[in-house]
Amino acid sequence: MILPVYLYGQPVLRKEAEEVPRDYPDLKQLVSNMFETMYHADGVGLAAPQVGLSLRLLVIDGSVLADDFAECKDFKRTMINPEFLERSEEEEAMEEGCLSLPGIHEKVSRSKTIRVRYWDEDWQEHEEFLEGFAARIVQHECEHLTGHVFIDNISAIRRQLNRGKLNSIIKGTARCSYRAKAVGK
Repeated sequence: MILPVYLYGQPVLRKEAEEVPRDYPDLKQLVSNMFETMYHADGVGLAAPQVGLSLRLLVIDGSVLADDFAECKDFKRTMINPEFLERSEEEEAMEEGCLSLPGIHEKVSRSKTIRVRYWDEDWQEHEEFLEGFAARIVQHECEHLTGHVFIDNISAIRRQLNRGKLNSIIKGTARCSYRAKAVGK
């Protein structure tokens, strides 16, 4: 089932997400719905707060980027209760977008490498070293779990330059090609 993507201004996007309990009802169905929603919106990652659930859960499929970023080949993951174990001090700035902020793209600096621990939908624990764009996707999605969005990482001037687009998203007048839930709608 395709879920609505919650857009900038929705309070759930600014909340610290809660741990997913092992007995969370219909977890596998939720994961399936999140993947379907992400694919329908042409995204490469989606965090539970973006579908209105304040849970530490995200889905990723960076495979579509493999031609440009070899580290994204076969990079499809479900990450439950992820936590960073390490982040490199060395950063790289690259342009990002977000399904919750349609029409906005900005350069964001992120750690080039990370080590992350998480559980998959079968509650198998994983610890993984990631680099490049795969690491960027995980960092971007994990930010949603802390109540942040990628524009929090850009300068005040760049945010001001995007003010009109942000207001359009909040008012529900921004255009996007997928099912979305704006503030007050």
